Amino acid sequence: MLSYRHAFHAGNHADVLKHFVQVQLHKYMNQKDAAYTYIDTHSGAGVYALDSNYASKNAEYESGIAPLWECRDLPPPLAEYVDVVRAMNPSGKLRYYPGSPYVADQMSREQDRLRLFELHPADNKILAENFRKLEAHKAEQGERARGRRVMIERGDGFLSLKALLPPPSRRALVLIDPPYEVKDDYRRVKDALEEALGRFPSGTYAVWYPVLQRMESRQFADKLKRLPAKEWLNVTLTVSTPTPDGVGLHTSGMFLLNPPYTLEPMLRQVMPYLVRVLGKDAAATFTIEKGTQVTGAAVTRTGGQPRQPVGNARRASPLSGGGSLRLPGQKFGEGRGAAEGSREGKPGRASGEKARPDQTPQREGAERPPARNPRNGRRG
Repeated sequence: MLSYRHAFHAGNHADVLKHFVQVQLHKYMNQKDAAYTYIDTHSGAGVYALDSNYASKNAEYESGIAPLWECRDLPPPLAEYVDVVRAMNPSGKLRYYPGSPYVADQMSREQDRLRLFELHPADNKILAENFRKLEAHKAEQGERARGRRVMIERGDGFLSLKALLPPPSRRALVLIDPPYEVKDDYRRVKDALEEALGRFPSGTYAVWYPVLQRMESRQFADKLKRLPAKEWLNVTLTVSTPTPDGVGLHTSGMFLLNPPYTLEPMLRQVMPYLVRVLGKDAAATFTIEKGTQVTGAAVTRTGGQPRQPVGNARRASPLSGGGSLRLPGQKFGEGRGAAEGSREGKPGRASGEKARPDQTPQREGAERPPARNPRNGRRG
């Protein structure tokens, strides 16, 4: 199915979690001089105009990047992510939002290689055009890439991993972010990761996923925990109470195989801030789990608090007209830690997790502060 267009959701709370984590992964990879290959299996258009017909239809960015844009007390890791967005908006007005390919381009180095895949014909065309303009701009500034630093292909990103792993440099960061339009996407993610780990077990693999009512979604993370990676890390962000009809995205997660050792403690410090800024009601919370393949042991951290107003989260005032990049919709040239509960909002063992004789799960939680009245506001 090719009906999904990420432009409708650009800059929402799920994008904040995904791209904030992505920035930290690139920073960790950059600590070594050796080059690495970044593989994006579902790249999208690369750049999104928040004043386009797509993004402005539901204006999901108003409850995602917009509140952070107004904050002046951002924790340093979050500030690094927001700085990437600010670099795309030099006027100071929030008009453009970067997709994962643009984040990778800005955070990686000259010696690193980007391999981008997108199956949707329209988004693939826009992605290629955007990068053509980016490379032309860099050339005007005297920057010359060695070899084909960025390669864009219209194709199935799941199948791409077979040809690219292991990479020549033996270092790789892989982002898998399918639309999950059909339930088969969940199976394909797991199968692709299993094969990728067989080819290149030391790679870092990051998977974004929605937490929805459908069974495939609710069981997804538990299935990924059983993959043959040395370590795994799972973080979720819940911004509101699920609607009775189950419609809308209230929770999303990032699941990482072979994550940097620095990521879990950093998330433990930053996620409460995200809950405070992006949370819409008393159900807003986060979870952090980590475990190892050898022992199966897991540590679950949960926490969160109702939203408290931070900064001025008013809607940004997009400007009309075309930009230097082509964008979708534009034409060319223009509680207590020991208590058991579910993953969504209650501390304790993650759903579907059972203790075995060789497994002794440990749980830590953050005591929830007294609830405030839910904030009335526009739904993202």
